[in-house]
Amino acid sequence: MPAVPVGAAIRVGASASSANLGPGFDSMGLALGVWDELDFTVVAEPGLVVEVEGSGADGVPRDESHLVYRSMVRGLRELGVDVPAGLVMQTRNAVPHGRGMGSSATAIVAGVAAAQGLWAWSRRAAAGSPARPGDELAIDLPAINDLASELEGHPDNASATVFGGMTLSWTDDDGAERGDSTVTIGLALHPELAAVVFVPEATLATHTARALLPERVPLREAALNSARAALLVEAATRRPDLLVPATRDWLHQQARRSSYAASMALVDRLRAQGHAAAISGAGPSVVVLTTNARVEQVSAGGEQSQWRRLVPGIPARGVHVRAR
Repeated sequence: MPAVPVGAAIRVGASASSANLGPGFDSMGLALGVWDELDFTVVAEPGLVVEVEGSGADGVPRDESHLVYRSMVRGLRELGVDVPAGLVMQTRNAVPHGRGMGSSATAIVAGVAAAQGLWAWSRRAAAGSPARPGDELAIDLPAINDLASELEGHPDNASATVFGGMTLSWTDDDGAERGDSTVTIGLALHPELAAVVFVPEATLATHTARALLPERVPLREAALNSARAALLVEAATRRPDLLVPATRDWLHQQARRSSYAASMALVDRLRAQGHAAAISGAGPSVVVLTTNARVEQVSAGGEQSQWRRLVPGIPARGVHVRAR
């Protein structure tokens, strides 16, 4: 198999995301302007060196079990490229871990994109036109989306991180039984759409939150939820005045209320005040879809000290790779 040469050096930017957004369970995601930045350098000295700064720095592994590295390895194998014998991986994590802002999807997307970026760097060097520091490297976003969604297990967070903006994803009919072949479209968001995120100190593992979900839901509730998911597309793209009813959910939030009671209490208060609040992903962060004119009105009130309030912006583009 071909190999990535010593000296290849790239930088990956991958954003946070909010999934579900109320009724869009496992299918809708929103990119958030909080970015992890990762540097990869192929070196002559065999072995893996992992350096981590920022969120989760005390808890993530420094060996081949690191999620970014494992995702990069899978990405290289999909490309038919040898894994470098010597690699330095430096990550600067801004995406909060375990708080429903897609940190695992960010890591997976970054790793798969790094594989593509390293191979793109190699191809340019082999062609006699080596990439200069700062040059953007061509990566295959649909391929990254498909593999990252497979590795993550669902496409909502991953697709938003891959493409930016707000995404709607599904599995095509040919891949439904295998669980692959993710198809994603980006929605043309209303220019005034904004997001506010309330991040608590508490964390919640996604697998813990998913274990609380029922295996079956009543037909009536499924029908109510499907109507609101369709309405969310209209609200986010053309009718932000409909955001509050469009973010009502019947599938997952109530079932998990006990696991993030404080977050659901905040959702309830915000919605009572006329704000389109929902649990962000598996929680416990809370996301509010609003308009630029109303951002300052979205507040946790007397409990503000319990939450870190972010207005991160909604990036229009997703993961990207540059030469270093």
